[in-house]
Amino acid sequence: MSSDFSITDLHLDVLKEIGNIGAAHAATSLSQLLNRKIEMYVPNVELVTFDEMFELAGGPEEHTACIFLRIQGDVSGSMFFMLSIEGANHFIRLLTGDDSFDFQNPPVSEFGVSSMQELGNILSGSYLSALSDFTGLKIHPTVPSLSVDMVGAVISFGLIEISQYSDEVIVIDTEIKEADQTESKAIKGNFFLLPDPTSYMTIFQSLGVL
Repeated sequence: MSSDFSITDLHLDVLKEIGNIGAAHAATSLSQLLNRKIEMYVPNVELVTFDEMFELAGGPEEHTACIFLRIQGDVSGSMFFMLSIEGANHFIRLLTGDDSFDFQNPPVSEFGVSSMQELGNILSGSYLSALSDFTGLKIHPTVPSLSVDMVGAVISFGLIEISQYSDEVIVIDTEIKEADQTESKAIKGNFFLLPDPTSYMTIFQSLGVL
């Protein structure tokens, strides 16, 4: 974190509220795409160290499906969205209608991969749109890339630049489920938001909570 700026609980509460608005938008888009009612919400937002980030994702050697993108515009940074392999398989099967799809049973279909990228587009785009609406800043994502690998491998390259300035990351917990499912059936994922150092102040100044 920049030496002259610290994230407070108020900042995290604001990001949680924005996250829930983005989640509602994403749920609407997913419901239309899947032709079934999807619910999505953000139960928690916190600031963690890089080591804690790895553990939240299941540990460095845990295999994961990860969407990575860069944030561009008035602010810049990186964003990861991670789902367990089981969670990713579930959504790809819903999206494609292919009940045999399995990221751990290659070769995987190009249609399945593109569907996962579309899921990443919807989720990240909804969150960044909500952030843009709240701040009045121009914020847009790059085309997301998909990696299915160990957590340590997919995260490390995204931390190289920011680690020169910070050892912390904003974690936005996400839960997604079909409307008729119990909470225990919710699929849990994590957004890891890593604004570039100068962008923290830009975001919170625009929100009026600097």
